[in-house]
Amino acid sequence: MAVTMHDVARRAGVSIKTVSNVVNAYPHIRPETRRRVQEAIDDLGYRLNTTARNLRQGRTGMIGLALPELSLPYFAELADSVMRAAEARGVVVLIEQTGAQRERELQALDSAQRRLTDGLLFSPLALEPEETEKLEVDYPMVLLGERMFGPVDHVTMANVEASRAATLHLIERGCRRIAAIGAHPGETMGSARLRYDGYRKALAEAGVPFDPRLVVEAGLWHRATGAEAMSTLLDSGVPFDGVFGMNDALALGALHVLHARGVSVPHDVAVMGFDDVDDARYSEPLLSTIDPGREQIAQTAVDLLLDRIGGSTVEPRRVVAEFQVVARESSMLGRLVPQGG
Repeated sequence: MAVTMHDVARRAGVSIKTVSNVVNAYPHIRPETRRRVQEAIDDLGYRLNTTARNLRQGRTGMIGLALPELSLPYFAELADSVMRAAEARGVVVLIEQTGAQRERELQALDSAQRRLTDGLLFSPLALEPEETEKLEVDYPMVLLGERMFGPVDHVTMANVEASRAATLHLIERGCRRIAAIGAHPGETMGSARLRYDGYRKALAEAGVPFDPRLVVEAGLWHRATGAEAMSTLLDSGVPFDGVFGMNDALALGALHVLHARGVSVPHDVAVMGFDDVDDARYSEPLLSTIDPGREQIAQTAVDLLLDRIGGSTVEPRRVVAEFQVVARESSMLGRLVPQGG
């Protein structure tokens, strides 16, 4: 016979209402109670009948996730984390790719697919903060990323603080000529500007002179542009003993060129990335990086969105994920250094 919610309640020693609150992702449940119910669900193999639940509640049981570019490892892994977080809560994710283009971001906000979903997780790169009215939609939405758009739930990462920590990590290794790869000149908002600000803050804090020749532009943050930026830097003849790639793809591209040019990492140059994508664990040498709290971002964003879908009317919330410095072979350390987010 099929396992019922009554069976789960008996096994966990709670009421049926409590089990219902857990499986429907109600946020205000004690962690210990949630754990007991989840253990009972796992032990008994209970499966929520999401179709019947959604019909009763007038919902589709799907949420949207609009991301700039799934070819970038960070966004691909974020999508995976969001899907796993949503699946654990009985929800399906419909993914859209905007290409970081303004028109496609606007289409994602007002596409026919919105009729298929109960809410949207949205990571804009092209829309500007003054376009707040574009986000005045009639469905639940949670923002991801750096761009701020007034009164809306927002989950982001500590870009400035984490980049400062990454740069200080290199300084603590003895680096004094640290290149920053991935700059976007003229950008006033976004990851490139925020991570550049963190880099500059660390240099000033440590009393390390800033040399603008060590800041190298890279348009799209891919391995290829990281490799091109590193080639440009090496060809310039400007001396450097450390590299902060503003994401892991840039850092991995830089590592490739350093190896091809016979530059020893970390003996001649220490290298640091940002994002802690899976490839960083398999590079040669293993890439030191920043874990920006991707799992926390995904789980928190899904929870906030489901909370809104459930009818929450609390004031908009802004959550900044905690980060860690992940020190690996490319900077000659092998430990995790926890940081505040």
